[in-house]
Amino acid sequence: MLGDTSLLAYVQAAMTRKIETFAFLSSGTPDSDEAMRDLTRIYGHVEAREADVIVALGGDGFMLQTLQNFMNQGKMIYGMNRGSVGFLMNEYSDTELKERVEAAHAETIRPLKMETESVEDGTFTAFALNEVSLLRQSYQAAKIRITVDDKVRLEELICDGVMVATPAGSTAYNLSAQGPIIPLDARLLALTPVSAFRPRRWRGALLPNRVTVRFDILEPEKRPVNAVADHTEVKSVLSVTVEEASHLRATILFDKNHSWNERILKEQFLY
Repeated sequence: MLGDTSLLAYVQAAMTRKIETFAFLSSGTPDSDEAMRDLTRIYGHVEAREADVIVALGGDGFMLQTLQNFMNQGKMIYGMNRGSVGFLMNEYSDTELKERVEAAHAETIRPLKMETESVEDGTFTAFALNEVSLLRQSYQAAKIRITVDDKVRLEELICDGVMVATPAGSTAYNLSAQGPIIPLDARLLALTPVSAFRPRRWRGALLPNRVTVRFDILEPEKRPVNAVADHTEVKSVLSVTVEEASHLRATILFDKNHSWNERILKEQFLY
């Protein structure tokens, strides 16, 4: 694994030298597979461990999967959209790929660490680049106590669910739940309820990324709750602890003329 200093040096060096080799990864859809064949024919293809840049072809879900797979390996990930949304992706084109990648802006993504306690599974740990969410498992609303850095902030939240979202994940489930959009370089996390019933007017909170958030499930037998870290789900949890895994990181590349900050600004002025 690379430390902060060595990773920064790698990224800076990579962005100042000419990109020579690519590894193309497909999400497996027909459009992604076709794009991979075309790009491989034009630019060649090497194994990911040998590539200067890994090009992910698919949608946001595949980009998140690729970022997780190459976490802390000093690899830069450049995505091109072959999916439906593609907020983390660049526009697809098979021309001037080297020039685009060499001019691209690099952003660092840090995941969340989720630790759960449950009767059946005991302690379980998973990581999320988008969000950690708690969701009711039955027809009855969940009752959840929220503690931030060992201080109870909300004694009882009655809701369909609640989540902690990263800046990268703030435009995903968090946004659909009316949570705030966060710039990638902001050291913040979004704490966002899903259909809060009590307190009815509570809209969530913005938290420093250094905090630890604990959720305790009240009445877990009567009101069971599942916990989800991106695509990893744990059933019937008793408690969930969430904090940023600051020792883990991945590097994502955005086209110079279509940066993440520009996308954030544009999204906030849509109606």
